Amino acid sequence: MGSRNERRHQNLVPLAALISREMRSEKVEKPTLRYGNAAQSRKGEDYFMIRTDCQRIQGNPSSTFSVFAIFDGHNGNAAAIYSKDHLLNHVLGALPRGLGQDEWLQALPRALVAGFVKTDKEFQSRGETSGTTVTFVIIDGWTVTVASVGDSRCILDTQGGAVSVLTVDHRLEENVEERQRVTASGGEVGRLSIFGGAEVGPLRCWPGGLCLSRSIGDMDVGEFIVPIPYVKQVKLSSAGGRLIIASDGIWDALDSEMTAKSCRGLPAELAARQVVKEALRTRGLKDDTTCIVVDIIPPDNSPQPLPTPKKQNKLRALLFRKRSHDSANKLSKKLSAVGIVEELFEEGSAMLAERLGNDDSSSQSTTGLFICAICQVDLAPSEGISVHAGSIFSMSSKPWQGPFLCADCRDKKDAMEGKRPSGVKVA
Repeated sequence: MGSRNERRHQNLVPLAALISREMRSEKVEKPTLRYGNAAQSRKGEDYFMIRTDCQRIQGNPSSTFSVFAIFDGHNGNAAAIYSKDHLLNHVLGALPRGLGQDEWLQALPRALVAGFVKTDKEFQSRGETSGTTVTFVIIDGWTVTVASVGDSRCILDTQGGAVSVLTVDHRLEENVEERQRVTASGGEVGRLSIFGGAEVGPLRCWPGGLCLSRSIGDMDVGEFIVPIPYVKQVKLSSAGGRLIIASDGIWDALDSEMTAKSCRGLPAELAARQVVKEALRTRGLKDDTTCIVVDIIPPDNSPQPLPTPKKQNKLRALLFRKRSHDSANKLSKKLSAVGIVEELFEEGSAMLAERLGNDDSSSQSTTGLFICAICQVDLAPSEGISVHAGSIFSMSSKPWQGPFLCADCRDKKDAMEGKRPSGVKVA
């Protein structure tokens, strides 16, 4: 235990070195962000967050990043409010200190998983039965990272009219893989039965009747409704693009193409209002309807992209390209020149061990062996339980390999996988 503080001090990087590293990474000029939001309330359960003053290195303006998020609550607004107030801090708390921009972005997907699970765990400990979807967007320079649970959505509209969805809907009706996971973990999936045995409405998870397979909260449904987010990270070209983040009040009325088309040519604030207006015109106000539009605009002195290819099918086929580690810089320049979005990361597994990886893949993490990978609490050497080990009742492999979890987070993991009942009681 005495060596824990020594390891932490050894991993600390002087502030001057961090700032110097950031200055070197700023050779590529950052884009300008223009944003706006609009909403119409019916139930009062939608909440949003806009933060444009976050810093990876406190006191260093060149390390600024922005966060845009929508929280669509159900069965009350408590989970949405709690997530709005705590999720960002939990994500940032799971990131190792002393990282440059590239390393920070590489560590971000894992930190998002830890932050979502910690927020869910803490909210459920309050004994409240509310739940919320979350679409959480972090913009750092030209890189956009999106984490989502539920059926709120984020789309990207790039130059030339190519629209891409950066989230996955976790609706049981539409997601076969999620239905299989929920039933394998002990949940029951079916429609609402009415008098006479007829079944109506969308597929739901029972008990509780929730239409979603992932959310934060919803402890009354079962812990097979997991808070582990789908995460996608992309790097935009120097042409920039427009993000549209909205709750399902928009997407139940408009598909992604219609939404993007309805507001093209408008500045962000007017665009958000137009999207809400179009959704209400199409379907009426049947649910809370919230929209955030973010324009990622190239700086004035950036080179103009080449003309957009005429054949849209070729652009769509090339829209997302996996990063080549052997020629990442050359590929990035080529993709940027033709206005193509580069895919850096994508993962949607609901298995915590797969999402947290191992200590070898966590690069310069300062958490070491004696910090819980989810809640970041200190652990004695004998307390940590490997995320890769099986149930505490089994003798599964790799019990020595990190990252490690505290006993409470291990119980949470087992409950999400259907290996044991949740220890949380509903008040």
